[in-house]
Amino acid sequence: MPVLAVHGGPGSGASPTWSRFTDPDHYRLILLDQRGSGHSTPDAGDPTTDLSTNTTPHLIEDFEALRTHLRIDRWHLLGASWGSCLALAYAQAHPETIRSLVLFAITTGTRAEITWITHTMRRVFPHQWERFHAAAGPGADPGALPAAYARLLADPDPKVRFDAARAWCDWEDTHVATAPGHTPHPRFSEPAFRATFARLVTHYWANDCFLAPDQLLEGMERIAHLPAVLAHGRLDISGPCDIAHDLAARWPSARLHIVEEAAHTTNVQGLGQIVTQAMDHFRTL
Repeated sequence: MPVLAVHGGPGSGASPTWSRFTDPDHYRLILLDQRGSGHSTPDAGDPTTDLSTNTTPHLIEDFEALRTHLRIDRWHLLGASWGSCLALAYAQAHPETIRSLVLFAITTGTRAEITWITHTMRRVFPHQWERFHAAAGPGADPGALPAAYARLLADPDPKVRFDAARAWCDWEDTHVATAPGHTPHPRFSEPAFRATFARLVTHYWANDCFLAPDQLLEGMERIAHLPAVLAHGRLDISGPCDIAHDLAARWPSARLHIVEEAAHTTNVQGLGQIVTQAMDHFRTL
């Protein structure tokens, strides 16, 4: 059975590590690097790359083009973080193509979520946020930091771009590190990855993820009949638990699992176990 892994970010790129969630004897795991990330070209980390055709509707079109190319009638969706948001947007646009959804570290791309993670979270990490704000440049609007960083990441000066990408990813490492024993992903030490990741995240967040206000919550009636498992960490302050709770409240065929010791990653065994068990459960669909 085909399952599409929808990676996060935006800009994280696909990874073979997604295979740990699926039984290779049953599932055909499909990895796609979203536009501008991973091995997709052109690389969004290049400041000359035009991002005007890198939007949520364009990514949805890409998924459909891939499904058609592979001659798949219906497939399962497996998404994390931004990938959960994008998987929801795709499923709502094409519900007839979906067998099930397994989503974890859930986000829905609202302006409130973006404001929380880039501004309001200063209440949790005040010193780190001050550095994050300062690195956005003199006079940067604290309520519009994604747009400020997006401008820096498109600057012709390589040092300006390097410093901005590092500051953005340092903030990322701060708010995902709430679970005991967390270790930063080594890719965040790679300048090329940081440039791509930061430019795509800021591009999407500066544009409200190219979604209408509350679009995904308001569109839940389109997929309310689809079976789903939602998994979220109690310690995930990158996307607080009420996001997953509010989504589940509008999704009668979904089951929500809150993992007490988990944050915004699957480093904690409990979160990964739920995802793996969900994929095993949906083998019969």
